[in-house]
Amino acid sequence: MSAETVLVTGASGMLGGAVARTLRDRGLDVRAFQRRPAGIDGVQDVCGSLTSAEDVRRAVQGADAVVHLAAKVSISGPESEYRAINIGGTANILDAMRAEGVSRLVNISSPSVAHLGRAIVGDDATVASPEHARGPYARTKAAAELLAMEADGKDGLLVTSIRPHVVWGPGDTQLVGRIVDRASRGRLPLLDQGMALIDTTYVDNAADAIVAAYDRIDDVHGESFVVSNGEPRAVRDVFAGWCAAAGVPAPRISVPGAAARFAGRVIERIWEKRPGHDEPPMTEFLAEQMSTAHWFDQRRTRERLQWTPAVSMDEGNRRLAEWFREHPVV
Repeated sequence: MSAETVLVTGASGMLGGAVARTLRDRGLDVRAFQRRPAGIDGVQDVCGSLTSAEDVRRAVQGADAVVHLAAKVSISGPESEYRAINIGGTANILDAMRAEGVSRLVNISSPSVAHLGRAIVGDDATVASPEHARGPYARTKAAAELLAMEADGKDGLLVTSIRPHVVWGPGDTQLVGRIVDRASRGRLPLLDQGMALIDTTYVDNAADAIVAAYDRIDDVHGESFVVSNGEPRAVRDVFAGWCAAAGVPAPRISVPGAAARFAGRVIERIWEKRPGHDEPPMTEFLAEQMSTAHWFDQRRTRERLQWTPAVSMDEGNRRLAEWFREHPVV
């Protein structure tokens, strides 16, 4: 019997690539769909845009299941772009699956879809809220998750959503790379002394949880799960671990969280009128994430997915340090 074919969207990213390699190593036929080749040995590349229904259907054709990670991930930019990619792209995936008779979807979402700007202390996955989520990324990912979950049980589709929280690991340019870069230049303040308690997720653990959802979708469809290492630490300690791995000084300057949130609102308005070449140094959403506790109860996630994280925070930092020894900060 031939192996199942799984389409992974967004495999050029750190987490998407880890998922594609994990599925490949289990003997599955893996197809990667994104704008540029993912370049993963043993994985077939299909290039195209999530916003093109034709491209998406071409990628989905012949697949047995889809793991949908591709999204616009940023802290700034026109909301229309987020809507087109995150909501419209998810709609295209669902339409193509219906048209091609593909029945299983693991939709990758984010805990930010239910983060309303207040502290999250030991919560499970609460309902996604496009109306109350903070920022264009969170709002459109919330709408996309609702769209995907509404399709569960209809037209033969089985859908589950996984919300990995603050994913990091070696080679991470989106989070670790930016934290280390700003810290190395003395441009990374702590907010409220960096005392907010947060969960994070080492990339291999996130990939394993997503594959566990693929394995168990017959049992867990219709459910959403937050995934993390389950090791809450203060923001200052998380940043210090990454900076130590990279061999750069950890941030020491502290700014009041309320002041940072106000500054973030002002900077966002300026950026809307006169955008810079990179992301803004601060936004209200980013300030909230750095100054507000957000950690989650992992008991239901681990029980339902029959998964536990294999890589601890300390081991992840050790692997990160190994990577930085081969890729030193210039």
